[in-house]
Amino acid sequence: MSNTHIERQHGILLAAIDIGSNAIRLLLSRVFEDKNFILFHKEELIRIAIRLGEDVFLTGKISEQKTQGLIQAMSAYFNIIQVHNVATYKAVATSAMRDAANGKEVIQLIEKETNVRIDILDGKTEANLIFANHIEEILDPDKAYMYIDVGGGSTEITVYNKHKMMASKSFNIGALRLLYNKVEGNVWDEMKQWIKKNTQGIYPLYAIGSGGNINKLYKMSGKKENKSLGYNKLKGLYEMLQSYTCEERIKLLGLKPDRADVIVPAAKIYLTTMKTADIEKIYVPQIGLSDGVIHQLYEDLKSKK
Repeated sequence: MSNTHIERQHGILLAAIDIGSNAIRLLLSRVFEDKNFILFHKEELIRIAIRLGEDVFLTGKISEQKTQGLIQAMSAYFNIIQVHNVATYKAVATSAMRDAANGKEVIQLIEKETNVRIDILDGKTEANLIFANHIEEILDPDKAYMYIDVGGGSTEITVYNKHKMMASKSFNIGALRLLYNKVEGNVWDEMKQWIKKNTQGIYPLYAIGSGGNINKLYKMSGKKENKSLGYNKLKGLYEMLQSYTCEERIKLLGLKPDRADVIVPAAKIYLTTMKTADIEKIYVPQIGLSDGVIHQLYEDLKSKK
């Protein structure tokens, strides 16, 4: 039996590691390819809340304690990748790691201790990788969209119109950064001005949201899959969550501790971007940076063949 036949039957297993400011994720995804279609199937998603941004946004560097936690997590992820016999994998780090004064030293130490090589992404590359999800393939060509990806340390915004990417930019406004009051006022102004400039004359405009917080907000809304979430509904969720203390969100609403505190600032970022662009509806397809990494890995494998 040829390798090609086996791949068509069982698919190609790929892995992506996303080292974010709040949590680090390992995504295992199986790709099935045929003459007529390519299917990406998420098999496993493992998430550990290391919260690098807690160090970086408050002190400017990653502590010894967080570094050791990262080494242990990367070692565990590497073992899982090996056990699953993954075809190839890629590890990337975003806002907190790129802002850390000792970021490069930390990733060198991780590679030495665990054999996992990590790429620190700049904001533009991060936005492009999110675009690598090929989200444009499932969009309505008659509609215009603004893709909003809110992480712990940064927000990536991409504007699509007539099936083309018109503009893309990363801003240092993230849920964790906002929680610690580390977002400067001029960054908010810069983001709003950029949105207004790049969405001028485009109406109606729809939002696409990605990130762990919007996924959770969408689930809390009770909306069925592929249905949009209205601005007013999202605002209502934001106000309801704001009325609870962080402890009450954990005990009464069942939120994880590392979600309970950042979900409110994250909702504020989505609401602000939507209001600035005069957007009434947001779609939440449950994809993010790690999915983009998987897509890029697949494209790289295909080009090598």
